[in-house]
Amino acid sequence: MAFSFFGRRILSKRTFFPNSVRNNGYIVLVPEIGEDLPEKNPLVQNDGLPEFNNITIENCMAAVAKQTLDFEAGVQNIENSLEEKGTDNIFNDVFRVLEEMGAPLDMTWGLSKTLYLGNSILMPTKSYLAIHDRAKKARATKFNSLFIYENVKNELQKTNSNYSDEEKRVLKKFALEGKLNGLELSDSKKVEMRQCLNKLAAERTQFKQKVDICTKQFSHNLHDNVVVRDFPLELLRSIASNPTKPLQGPWKITLQPNVYMPVMEHCPDREVRWNIWQALVNRGSGYGDRDLATGIHLEEIRYARRDLAKLLGFETYADLSMETKMAGSIDNVNKMLTTLLERAKPAQDRELQSLYEFAVERGFQGGRIELWDVPYWRRKQQRSLFDYKEEDFKEYFPLPKVLEGLFHLCERLFNIVIKQRNNISTWHKDVKFYDIFEQHSSAPVAGFYIDPYARSDEKIRVQQSNGWMVGIQNQSRITETKPLAALVFNFEPPTGDKKSHLTFREVKYLFHKFGLALQHLLTRTNYSEVSGSSNIEWDAVEVSGHVLSHWLYNKEIIDSISCHCDSEDKLPSQMFASLMEAYKHLAGIDLSRELYLAALDLELHHSKDYWLDVVKKLWPEFRSFPLDKQDSHPCSFTQIFTEEWAAAYYSHIWSRMIAADVYSAFHEVQGDEQKILDVGKRFRDTFLALGGSSHPNRIFRRFRGRDPSPKALLSSLGLKKLPVEK
Repeated sequence: MAFSFFGRRILSKRTFFPNSVRNNGYIVLVPEIGEDLPEKNPLVQNDGLPEFNNITIENCMAAVAKQTLDFEAGVQNIENSLEEKGTDNIFNDVFRVLEEMGAPLDMTWGLSKTLYLGNSILMPTKSYLAIHDRAKKARATKFNSLFIYENVKNELQKTNSNYSDEEKRVLKKFALEGKLNGLELSDSKKVEMRQCLNKLAAERTQFKQKVDICTKQFSHNLHDNVVVRDFPLELLRSIASNPTKPLQGPWKITLQPNVYMPVMEHCPDREVRWNIWQALVNRGSGYGDRDLATGIHLEEIRYARRDLAKLLGFETYADLSMETKMAGSIDNVNKMLTTLLERAKPAQDRELQSLYEFAVERGFQGGRIELWDVPYWRRKQQRSLFDYKEEDFKEYFPLPKVLEGLFHLCERLFNIVIKQRNNISTWHKDVKFYDIFEQHSSAPVAGFYIDPYARSDEKIRVQQSNGWMVGIQNQSRITETKPLAALVFNFEPPTGDKKSHLTFREVKYLFHKFGLALQHLLTRTNYSEVSGSSNIEWDAVEVSGHVLSHWLYNKEIIDSISCHCDSEDKLPSQMFASLMEAYKHLAGIDLSRELYLAALDLELHHSKDYWLDVVKKLWPEFRSFPLDKQDSHPCSFTQIFTEEWAAAYYSHIWSRMIAADVYSAFHEVQGDEQKILDVGKRFRDTFLALGGSSHPNRIFRRFRGRDPSPKALLSSLGLKKLPVEK
């Protein structure tokens, strides 16, 4: 019996198509036998790049159908060989064969994903989901092979082996995946595991469906022009009954992320803010429609995960989760949370008092600042204290200039050359392709596409995401394949002579995604199994992205990417200072919230206490706001109950902590160009080159010479330790 449980940690690290604004339609099955294909892959040109101009749904589906069958048959052949004669060289007889069989399938899968995100007319949702599910199922067979698993365990038990660190990571990856997929269980226990997984899948589906219904059902209509007087024009267009006349009402407020937060930031009517806020936190509570309550599903998901962990030999699901994390143990995570909270909680109290005094001076009459007040008064205070207006910064960041500065920074730090190559087959005329060269090298070592602009009729827009980094092809010396990636964004397109301009938030997003791309593109591993982000522990996978985005708080880098749309001036020093202050503004409130959610997630997957009791226990430890009686936020906490962040939500903070510590190595030598370049080389040789071929703890120690510390993150947020009063 084959299972695919934690194998998805490697095969699909991100759920990147939930809540699409398009109608997903129905899912079609990929045919088990594809149409006859020529020996040469019809999806790839002679130079090894995809033939995007001629790729169709039909040849993608035909290719993946044939390649999945070939891969599954190949795994069966490996099993037959191992059963008959065993192996004296597992890397030659097993892993080399798996690499060679998997490369074409991985390429087709990556191309299909890129097309789906870049042009959903060429690759509709229903077609991509069918390809994705079929490819994922086929690739999981190598982790569900008992013969491969037993041979891997035998190799790991040998004391006289001469395996490299990378080869040991490959072996350990297969051993861990096999264990977490239940290969050590008896037949009866495997049946229990299958029942548990089926139960878990059903409950997660119910949870998600009910939260989605609650989200879509709520709306609040505004008719008063005074209430919307400060709303940005883009927001008014998205909520107006007639988008062509955004200044005329009525306006419909929903809980969609692109509507909810901007409204909370700009709406002066406190009752309206409260109504929207309570609708958000009450989703799944059952206070309105009991049929949409998710509390029972929440507890059933916890029970099923606990049972699953017990079957696999772990005390709790949180303990099981730590097997695939850099942190390594619940104690290590809790120490990190406690250390950060020691600074964040007092800062939260000071910030709330300051925000309250500021609001009272401007007519606020509430007894205290509540959660639904913070976004509105935060924006007001930022403008008052720092003269910070987010829309003003957009005039300074034309996309071509931002890309030029970004590429120059990476070329300088990592000793590479990035060159655009023209006349390349792409899925849209806006898409550009770039080669990456080593200095003084004539042959490229990697390549990437950038598809920057939103296209409402073609591109999928997913909630809470403005773009993606897709690894189309992994680095592998075994198959002699070079890394290939695609960066797909939804930035504002140029109009007429006006270039595309980015908000600072979008600039940061671009830097972050490019940092992730660099880890994929500059990896130098032998095996694709541990190439780039493959096999990187979940709480470390975002580190390279965060490191690159840290450079945006360096004035030299801001100068290199800024150019006013009219005057062509660099971003003024005063505006840069404003940007720095805005970044730290209410950092204590923000960090305390993230720490609370991380602790809540971990406790829900570690203890047996009822979910509401867990909330009542943790809330006062982390939050300085009273807990509203009807606040049922765990009942809509989809990240941990329907997505892949169960007992892993802390990873967001952990990766930021690691990245801040890594960036501080650059900051410590600022002003000395040679030392900066030395740190850049060290970063490239460790985090970028090694990818998943070494444990992130070892990589960090090689880079920093010590274990990680939260000091750099706290310092970057301005959360300094206050002097002790005598």
